[in-house]
Amino acid sequence: MLDPAPDAEKNRGMTTLKTTVAGILAGLSAALLAIPTFAQEPKANESAASSPAGQMNDAEMMKQMMALSKLNENHKLLAQLAGNWKYDVKMWMAPDAPPMMSKGTAVRKPIMDGRYFVLNVTGNMEMPAADGKMKNFEFKGMSIEGYDNVQKKFIGTWCDNMGTGVMLSTGTYDPPTKSFTYNSEMEVMPGMKTKAREVLKIVDADHHNFEWYEDRGGQEVKTMEINYTRQK
Repeated sequence: MLDPAPDAEKNRGMTTLKTTVAGILAGLSAALLAIPTFAQEPKANESAASSPAGQMNDAEMMKQMMALSKLNENHKLLAQLAGNWKYDVKMWMAPDAPPMMSKGTAVRKPIMDGRYFVLNVTGNMEMPAADGKMKNFEFKGMSIEGYDNVQKKFIGTWCDNMGTGVMLSTGTYDPPTKSFTYNSEMEVMPGMKTKAREVLKIVDADHHNFEWYEDRGGQEVKTMEINYTRQK
């Protein structure tokens, strides 16, 4: 995610979140093992920080884990997008077809002291029903976004009520253009994987734009555009 839309604000690390939890548990276990018990006192000639050559000892590992858990300027970049928004969507089903138009609202909130941001999207759009007729459809989507200090990348997950999968994406930020660029791969049908690229550009404090591109037959095609305006 970065920024989802009524068809795919796609959007964004579940693997990264699991890795982080596993790392914390490993670190806590290491810390507990380093504490002497009543039944086993450390020997005077035994090094408290011995470790194989080239590997970190427990204290070094814990120190690095604490450093990697700190917030930095990249998390502040994501914080700019927190708040309540309304949006307008243009979605192209075919390059030569007129775009489908829809509207919606989005709420992005920080969690875990600003380490991550949860985005909830709600919109209304027309979709073909089983009988082929167009009917109004309430779209709901959610993403978790953050910056992974280990990978040194922006990360995101995306899920919505039009599927049962979770899309993962990683991205970068370009200061001159004030733009986030995310890359992902989605499998909408068994065995059918599609690469996607998302670009989110910050216009000012109250506006940002989102563009979604898909790889269709080796050619990148823009299939969606969303314009966000902050609600006050």
